[in-house]
Amino acid sequence: MSNNDVQTRNADSSSPSESSERTPALIPRVDVLEDDTGITLLADLPGVPKDQLVLKVEGDTLLVEGSVAPLTPDKLEATYAELRVPRYRRGFTLSRELDAEHIDANLKDGVLRLRIPKQAHAQPRRIQIQSS
Repeated sequence: MSNNDVQTRNADSSSPSESSERTPALIPRVDVLEDDTGITLLADLPGVPKDQLVLKVEGDTLLVEGSVAPLTPDKLEATYAELRVPRYRRGFTLSRELDAEHIDANLKDGVLRLRIPKQAHAQPRRIQIQSS
């Protein structure tokens, strides 16, 4: 994968104006795979339900944020907990070759799969050869 397509960024350093970005967060491990038509990001987000996952694209930045839902039995509330509910946060700088308008996201078994296609002008194309 070329370093120009996606660059990892510490999300804590991007737009500190939001209060959620000031809280400590875990940086999820992410695999980045590239092919001729785009890139695929596979992020490990164990315990994060779909309703607690936020994906945002602002300018050239893709931000992935998620919170683990606490497991408490019905009608019970924790009065003391030694384990904090973890939050995940990670940011990526996207190259201009990627089409951020057509990102496909899928969350299954704690793994977030993002497919980001390349812009049409950045994809390889076959040139027809004509005989004269």
